[in-house]
Amino acid sequence: MCRHKDAYQVILDGVKGGTKEKRLAAQFIPKFFKHFPELADSAINAQLDLCEDEDVSIRRQAIKELPQFATGENLPRVADILTQLLQTDDSAEFNLVNNALLSIFKMDAKGTLGGLFSQILQGEDIVRERAIKFLSAKLRTLPDEVLTKEVEELILTESKKVLEDVTGEEFVLFMKILSGLKSLQTVSGRQQLVELVAEQADLEQTFNPSDPDCVDRLLQCTRQAVPLFSKNVHSTRFVTYFCEQVLPNLSTLTTPVEGLDIQLEVLKLLAEMSSFCGDMEKLETNLRKLFDKLLEYMPLPPEEAENGENAGNEEPKLQFSYVECLLYSFHQLGRKLPDFLTAKLNAEKLKDFKIRLQYFARGLQVYIRQLRLALQGKTGEALKTEENKIKVVALKITNNINVLIKDLFHIPPSYKSTVTLSWKPVQKVEVGQKRANEDTTSGSPPKKSTAGPKRDARQIYNPPSGKYSSNLGNFNYERSLQGK
Repeated sequence: MCRHKDAYQVILDGVKGGTKEKRLAAQFIPKFFKHFPELADSAINAQLDLCEDEDVSIRRQAIKELPQFATGENLPRVADILTQLLQTDDSAEFNLVNNALLSIFKMDAKGTLGGLFSQILQGEDIVRERAIKFLSAKLRTLPDEVLTKEVEELILTESKKVLEDVTGEEFVLFMKILSGLKSLQTVSGRQQLVELVAEQADLEQTFNPSDPDCVDRLLQCTRQAVPLFSKNVHSTRFVTYFCEQVLPNLSTLTTPVEGLDIQLEVLKLLAEMSSFCGDMEKLETNLRKLFDKLLEYMPLPPEEAENGENAGNEEPKLQFSYVECLLYSFHQLGRKLPDFLTAKLNAEKLKDFKIRLQYFARGLQVYIRQLRLALQGKTGEALKTEENKIKVVALKITNNINVLIKDLFHIPPSYKSTVTLSWKPVQKVEVGQKRANEDTTSGSPPKKSTAGPKRDARQIYNPPSGKYSSNLGNFNYERSLQGK
C-alpha cells in the first residue's frame, strides 16, 4: 500500500508538470481518490489547481471529474468549490459546473446546499449572483426524492438569512425559489411567504413617496405577494397600507424605472389585492380614502354658459384606466360595508358622487358604442393591428367601468356584479353562469388615458378626444373611432 501511495503521490505531483502530465493527472487523481483517504486534502487541492489551469481542455476535464471527490465530509467542500467555479465566462465550463453541481445534489442535497449558501452569504458578488440563479433555475428540476421536506426546510432557513440583505432582483429570485417548494404550497406555507414579503416591504415603516428606492421596494414586494393571495391567504395588511400610506401620496410618487406610469402601476396592484381582503379593522377609513381618490378622477360636468358652450377654459380629463382600478377596488371593499354610500356619507356628498357617476356613465355609453362600431366585423389579423388592439383594451376598460357604475346606481347600491380587470386573462364561465362584463376579448393593459369631453347646445355629451396612451402605441381617439 505504501508503494501505491507513493505512486499516487507521483500522480498528484503531475499537476506541476507539462500538459500531458496534467491531463493524465486530471483523469487519475479522481479515479484512485477513494483508495487514499489520508491524501484526500492533497488530492482535492491538486484537482482544484487543474480546475484553474490555463489550458481550457485541462480545466474542463478537471471540472467534469470533481463529483468523484464528493464523498462523506468532502462533499460540502466540493460544492463550495463548484459554486465558486460558476463565475467562469466559458460557456462549456459553465455547463460542466452546472452538471457537476446537479450530480452532487442528487448524492447529498443538504451538503450541496451548504456549499451553495456559504458562497451566497460570503462569496464574491458574481459568485453570489450565479449561485442564486442556479438555485432558481435548477431546484424545480430535481426529483421529489432529492427535495425532501427536510431539504426544503433547510432551503427556507438559509433563504431567510440571505433575505436580510438582498437586492430587488435577488428578492424576486428567492421568491421564485421559495414559492416553488412543495412544503410551501399549503395555506400556512403561503401565509408564511406573505409574511416574508411584508417584512421585506417594511410595512411597519412610514411610506416615503419621494424616495424612489422606497417606492420601488414596495412595488417589487407587492408584485411578489399578489400571486400568493387567495380566499384563505388574505391581502388585508397590504391593502390597508396602500390605502393609508400610498393613495394619499399617489401624485407625488417617484420611481427609478424609466417610462413606468407609477400611479397606474400602484392602482393596478391595489385592484388585484382588493379581491382577497379578510376582516379589516379600518374598513370604513380605507373606503373613505378610496372614495376620495376616486372623486379626483371622476370630474363634475363642465358648467354651461348661457349660449350652451363650456363656461370654463379647460375640459375635464377622463382617465379611464385609473378609474377602472379605483372603482374596482372600491366595489370590492364596498361588499364588506354595503351601506357605506347611504349611511356613512352625508346627503350632499352622495348627491355629488351620483352627479359625477352620471356624467361619466353618459360618456361611457357613447364611447362604448363607437368602439364597438369601430371593431365591428373585424376578426383575426385585423384585430392584431396596434390601433385595434388598443381599441379592444379600451372597450374592456369602459365595459368594466360601466358594469360597476350600474351597480352603484342601484337603490341601495349593489356590489354583486363581477368583472375581469382589463389586463387580466378572461376566466372561463361555467354553463348557466351570467357574465357581467359584455366584452371578453383579451388584451394588454393600457398605460394611461386622458381625454376631454366637449359639449354643445345640441348634445349633452360627445366622446372624449385626445390621446390614449398604451404600451402598444399612441393614436388619436377621434381618428381611431372612425373605424376602417
